[in-house]
Parts: sequence; C-alpha cells; structure tokens
Amino acid sequence: MDEAKSYPTVGGEDAGYLFEFKPDGVFLTVYPSDTDELMFELSDMRKILQDIGVMDYDIELLARTVREAAAGAVRIASPIDLPEDFVYQGFDWGGGGDETYATIVVDISKDRMKATVRFDTKTGTKLPTAEMVENALREKNISFGIDQGAIESGVGSMIPFVAAWGDPPVNGEDAYIDRKFDLGVKGRPVVKEYDRVDYRDMNLFVLAKKNDTLAIRIPQTKGTPGTDIYGNTVNARNGKPIPMPEGKNTTVIGENKLVAAINGQIVDTGKKISIDPRLVIKSSVGVETGNIDFDGSVEISGDVKQGFIVKATGDIEIKGNVSGGEVTGRNVYVGGGITGMNRGKVFAEQDVRAAFTENASVEAGRDIHVADVALHSTLKAGKKIAVEEKHGQITGGLTAAGEEVSAKVIGNQSYVVTRVVVGVDPNLQKKYQETCKSYKEGKKRLQQIAQTLNTLGKIDISRLPQERINQINALTRSQFPLAGQIKRDEQLIKEMEAELSEMKNGKVRAAEVIYPGTRLSVNSVMKNVQEEFHRCTFSLKNDEVTLGPY
Repeated sequence: MDEAKSYPTVGGEDAGYLFEFKPDGVFLTVYPSDTDELMFELSDMRKILQDIGVMDYDIELLARTVREAAAGAVRIASPIDLPEDFVYQGFDWGGGGDETYATIVVDISKDRMKATVRFDTKTGTKLPTAEMVENALREKNISFGIDQGAIESGVGSMIPFVAAWGDPPVNGEDAYIDRKFDLGVKGRPVVKEYDRVDYRDMNLFVLAKKNDTLAIRIPQTKGTPGTDIYGNTVNARNGKPIPMPEGKNTTVIGENKLVAAINGQIVDTGKKISIDPRLVIKSSVGVETGNIDFDGSVEISGDVKQGFIVKATGDIEIKGNVSGGEVTGRNVYVGGGITGMNRGKVFAEQDVRAAFTENASVEAGRDIHVADVALHSTLKAGKKIAVEEKHGQITGGLTAAGEEVSAKVIGNQSYVVTRVVVGVDPNLQKKYQETCKSYKEGKKRLQQIAQTLNTLGKIDISRLPQERINQINALTRSQFPLAGQIKRDEQLIKEMEAELSEMKNGKVRAAEVIYPGTRLSVNSVMKNVQEEFHRCTFSLKNDEVTLGPY
C-alpha cells in the first residue's frame, strides 16, 4: 500500500476529532483537550456519520472512543466508497451542533415489572438528559422503582438501560411430606463393623414400631404481594396444601404428624403410607433375600434354604420346604417338609404343621402336626404331637410331648430305636433344668463374693490404691442384684416342680402298630417295647406303663 496516498477525511486536530475513510474501514481519532472538556458530543459524531451515509457502525465503541479520547485511530465501521476530493459540508461548527434530541422510547415488560429506555435517533442525534428521561417515565405513569443512578449513567450512551424496576411478588411454598424413613436401603446388604458386608442381611424391608413417627407434613406458606412499576399491588400465589398420606394402620397426631398404629413393615405408595403386619416374599429365602427378622407375620412362596434364618413375631407360612434353615415364629406352617440336615430347626410359640420331617429339630409350645412321616427327628411339644395322615409314621429320633403322642405307626420293621416321651412338657422341663443351673451357679457365685468380702474386711482398705477400692465397692454392690435373682429362681423352681408333678395323664397312641425297639417314657416311667402291638394306647396306671385299647 502507498503510504503517501491520502484518503477522504472529516475534522482535524483543531476540531478535536478526525474521521478517516480508508479502504479497510472508517477510523476515528479523538484528540485530548488541554481543558479536559470535549469540543463536541457523541450526538455530533453520529450526525456526521449519518450525513455521510455510514449507517452500520459500532455505537458502543464509538461512545467509548469519544468518552475516553484514547490515543490513536479506532476502526468503528466497515469501509465506504468516497471520492478522494470529498469535502464534508454538512456540520455547522459555528452554530454549536444539531440541537435536535433523539426520541425517548420507554418499553414496558409484559409483567409490568421493568421499564427499559432506549433512544431513537431518527428525529435527532443529541442524547436526552436525565431530566428528560424522568419526564418520559412520568408521562407513562411510571411511579415505582425508578432507578436514578441507572438513568444518570444510561443517558451517556446509546445503549438501552432499565430505568425502573418493580418489586415482584413472592409465591408461597407448597406443602410437602417429610418422610422419616428411607426405602432406598431395601435390597442393599447391611454394612457392619470394619466395612464388612453381610449378604445374609439384605434389608428386605423397612420396619416401624407402634407410635414411631413415619412422616411430618410441612404446611404451605402464604405468598408476599409485590408492586409493579405503576405502583399497583401484584397479588402472590399462596402455596398449595397436600393431604396427609394416611394409610392402613397409621394415625394422624395433631394435624401434621403421621405415626404407626401397629408394628410392621412400611409400605409407601407415594400417596399413602401404610403399615403392613404381614411380609410376603414371592421367592425362597436365600442369597437373594438374606435372613428375615420381621415384626409381624411372614408368607414365603418358596423354601428356606440351608444356613438362612427366618424370625417373626407373628405366624410364618412357608409354601415350600425348610432345608437346613432356622425358623422361629408364633405358629409355623410348612407346606413341604422340614429337612434339618443335622443343623436346621423350627421353633413355634404355639403350633407347628408340616408335611414331613427328616433329621429335623422341631419344637412347639403347644402342638406339632406332621401329615406324613417323622424320620430320625427330634420333636418336642408342650401338649400334643400327631402324625396321623398318609403313612402316619414316627421312626427313629426323639418324640416328646407334655400330654400325648399319636401316630399310625411308631418304629419300623427293622426295630430302629425310637424314643417316645410323654407326660412331661419338654419345654417346661428344659426351662426347669436351665433355671436349676442358673440357681446353682448364682448361689455359688454369691458364696464366693461373701468369702472374698469377709477376707477383705480384715484389711485396712484405706491403704489400697483407688482402683482396687473401686473394685471392692463394685463387688459389694453386685451381691444385691445377684441375691434377688437367686430368690426369683428359687420361686420359679418351686412353681415348675409343682406343675411337673401334676402331669400324670401322658399317653402314647398307635392307630395301627407300634414296633419293638420303641422306648417309651410315660410320666418318667420307662418301658421298652419288645413285641408288636396293634391299635393300642400306653398310659400310666399304678406307677406302671400299661397297655390299653386304641
């Protein structure tokens, strides 16, 4: 490019500005003034560009260049074609510039919360004053939220600015339910000490006890009204209420607290929170479920597999088998059989019912009913044991009941040893033996404490270390609760002895046959069966086990 070549210009150093119309754009140079006062205004520069035909330029850059008077030429627009001998005649410096102001346009937002001011230069290029903008707002009846600072800053450029703000309303919060349980833990194994994961405890359900708090309703709040830029009140929306999620077996306390009415499993459908006293497992109890410990009744569609435990405070119904597992409940009903595998067992506070038992340990506080056969099992019932359907056979093992054992067949043709005990509640007898052991150990311990304290009584304990004195005081205090426990055990032993002495009506009944090899104990009187007896009953008479008709 020929540096000596000249291009059309407008202004000069004496004017305080210089426009240069070069092939690569329109450039503006603003010269600093000795008095720090500009010899022109932004509107003057815009009028010049408009007159020359420069319509597309960076208004913000133009305003900043005029305001800052930075050294050097600044490119503010794309190039335009002008003759080299172009002379601009349109601007009258002597007259002080164009006195026509740009039109003030006030744009109101739809929600009437914001008034935006912009300047329309079609009628004039001189920027309006702050007072003019305020008058324009008043003409629009805008009276609230006028931002004086924004107006004074905004009138210095062509950039639109917000001159007034409304105060928006604040809507109320909707009511919501704060649940005090987490169903998200269901199906996750329990993490125990040292981050060990127990896959036998899979958190299959979330339990609640009676009167536990299940949820709290957080009430809705009222909205706070606002004010628009016209000074009008704008109403706010109040929060929406929500009904209490009261489901089955739950109770509302006060107005906003939901509690459990019974013990059981928490069931949350989203709209309703209920307590179900019955747990339904549609599979077997095994690695997929983990152990079950439920405060209520349990229904299991499959089996209880080896090594797994099912406990419930209510009834337990198992439609499959108990195969080496442990089951404890109020009543236990097993649709299939109980196969102990020499490790599993079933205990019921009341009754146990099963199709068959094999190498199983079964205990019931009341009755045991086995539909088919009891093979090499330990059966103990507080009252009756009945094996009377299908084959109705008891073979091997131990069968003990407080009142009666009845079956079609007892023993077998191979004369397998089959022990049958009646007339003594095995559960009561077990409790009696445990209490006697506790009583004996307690008396021994109390005697040892007395001897130790007697020996220490001869020593000046004030010379002993404080730690040793504390141990002696603790030993002294321990004898009082121990003496109380011994007294309670003694009373319980007397009561159980009286109850055991009254058991005199034990019976063993065989609807078809009882085989040799059967060893009977009726009210603690023993009898070995040495021949086959058909349709018979054994009971105690005159302190002897006697044979009678079925």
